[in-house]
Amino acid sequence: SRKEKLKLLPRNLRTYALISMHGTEGSKNAVIPHKTGKPFDPHTHIVHAVANVICTVVFGHRFSSEDDSFNRLIKAIYFVIFFQATIWGRMYDAFPWLMHHLPGPHQKVFAYNDFMHNLVKNEGRGHEERWKEDDPQDLIDFYLAQIAKTKDDPTSTFNEDNMVQTVVDLLLGGTESTTITLCWALLYMLQYPDIQEKVQKELETVLEPSQLIYYEDRKKLPYTNAVIHEILRYSNITAVGAPRQCVKDTTVLGFPIEKGTIILPNLHSAVYDSEHWETPWKFNPSHFLDSDGNFVNNEAFLPFSAGHRVCLGEQMARTELFIFFVNLLRAFTFQLPEGVKEVNLDYILGAILHPHPYKLQVVPR
Repeated sequence: SRKEKLKLLPRNLRTYALISMHGTEGSKNAVIPHKTGKPFDPHTHIVHAVANVICTVVFGHRFSSEDDSFNRLIKAIYFVIFFQATIWGRMYDAFPWLMHHLPGPHQKVFAYNDFMHNLVKNEGRGHEERWKEDDPQDLIDFYLAQIAKTKDDPTSTFNEDNMVQTVVDLLLGGTESTTITLCWALLYMLQYPDIQEKVQKELETVLEPSQLIYYEDRKKLPYTNAVIHEILRYSNITAVGAPRQCVKDTTVLGFPIEKGTIILPNLHSAVYDSEHWETPWKFNPSHFLDSDGNFVNNEAFLPFSAGHRVCLGEQMARTELFIFFVNLLRAFTFQLPEGVKEVNLDYILGAILHPHPYKLQVVPR
């Protein structure tokens, strides 16, 4: 069940230590090949780094950027997410039984889905040969331990199929969304160099030069934390949340909603609501700061949706984003290529709203 999955997702210190360690390494690897100052598109390097952090947490190991399975996994993640916003994706939602028998790009989605499931199954079988129930090293180890503990419970939903689907969900939900958010983050730093400089000054003041970054450090970095929250708000990469179904007749704000009604959360309206945000259509980290510069949250901040079915990987995504962003800005300054005067902040419409391709230059600090 979803409740069991939420309990299982490792929220312990070891997991976030892994994200901190591999996120630090990954964020630097995302740009180190381009320290020479030549302009480059950061997307490919970021997606490799982000995907490898997730693989480390769920599989317990990284992949080489030249690994065929790893590159196919990244292609699969992108295509499956991209497909959701196409007419073919809409047709599959309406007529799944029919689409299985018709040709079209959805057949490629089926093939990619089979590939991801088989990849996770193979990883799981490798874990079964070496895992120790009292010393789990990654998410698959945690799941195998739960399967062993509940094997005599007929009501338990811990089994191989659910393990595979949970891991695939995390790969799909965590890779592309975090990658695109980081691409927006760097684009905003190009557009607002004064904000980039303020973040870097706070990092220099609070953190030791070689200190490993942990998610808990956000409490000591109110301005940086506010900038990250504003990146999530302003980029609004998932304007509409996943569909929900009303389970009983109810009334919301005087409007009757019948049982069985499909509900789509309009996240866009929340993050751009002028009643909750001083300057909703402007990138403004002060939305998350009080008059004394302390971090404050806002009830209209819903980038991961809301309610009992909030994004399953929210905590992992928040941790990844913080670790990557802090490490990148601590190590590098990001600049527009020579001769480029304007930044295109328009989005490309899709299941995830992503920026137009762009190039940047990095200056080691």
